Amino acid sequence: MSKISGYAFLAVLAFLVGRSVQQVWFEGYVFCNRPGTRCFPQTFKCPDECPESPYEPFQRSRKGCYVDCDSPTCDSQCRNRKPNCIGLGSACYDPRFIGGDGIVFYFHGKTNQTFSLVSDPALQINARFIGHRPAGQSRDNTWIQALGILFNSQSFSLESTRAETWDDQFDHLIFSYNGNVIEMPQNSMSRWCSEAKDIKVERVSSKNSVSVTLKDACEIMVNVVPITKEDDRIHRYMLPSDDCFAHLEVQFRFFGLSPKVEGVLGRTYQPDFVNPAKPGVAMPVVGGEDKYRTTSLLSADCKLCIFVPGSDHEDREKSLAIK
Repeated sequence: MSKISGYAFLAVLAFLVGRSVQQVWFEGYVFCNRPGTRCFPQTFKCPDECPESPYEPFQRSRKGCYVDCDSPTCDSQCRNRKPNCIGLGSACYDPRFIGGDGIVFYFHGKTNQTFSLVSDPALQINARFIGHRPAGQSRDNTWIQALGILFNSQSFSLESTRAETWDDQFDHLIFSYNGNVIEMPQNSMSRWCSEAKDIKVERVSSKNSVSVTLKDACEIMVNVVPITKEDDRIHRYMLPSDDCFAHLEVQFRFFGLSPKVEGVLGRTYQPDFVNPAKPGVAMPVVGGEDKYRTTSLLSADCKLCIFVPGSDHEDREKSLAIK
């Protein structure tokens, strides 16, 4: 994609938005606003197929124009606003993960238990699993029902609500911040930010789809979906008739994880990680329940958790500099 060399245009953009957002869009162009990255401060033309900002109020279901500020090529690109379950950093289905190394693996966990997906000095992301064990089966069929996040001395959670039958005209998401419920209007323009503006939640559609941004740390795309009757038939889940097991499809995009990051998904972003998933196996399952189990959705007490309460972005930068 072509770059704009006009320093005046860059200066205007930087002045208008400051350093509070990572990317800025203006009339078909995207500006990288992340100091310290390879592509800062450069501006790029958006691809013809997605000239819009992903934050256009009435276009959020479409692909949006982004720039990966850490990319060696510094190109703009089109990206979905909803989880891509075959993309890096995804966790979908029962649950199937695609790690930072690109390897597909399954982690079953346990019903009604929580596990660390990511644990870094300044970021902790846990998942609560729901599930069902059919008669005669040796393990639970499980799905991710909730995410719990510890970040910059704050806590945030999002959960899918239980539903007997699926109704896509009903919103199945609930949010909480520091223990208080967040009310978000059900329209595609809804946005909520923490007081420090380092946690941001945006509805991608009016119901059941959101994007969560943790400043300088992570972007999370979330969908709520049910187990359909066809899913139940194909996979032989044998679900009860009074629960469609509404659950989350998620995809993570991380910025600046430390080399020692841990967690079911986080460890796959370690530079020297060797994935235990067996190559050539149709459904490679990895263990680690005992290593990554936490006592609650908002705890960082698993055996391999490295989150430090009170850590912030500066601590993360120091941990990166030490390595």
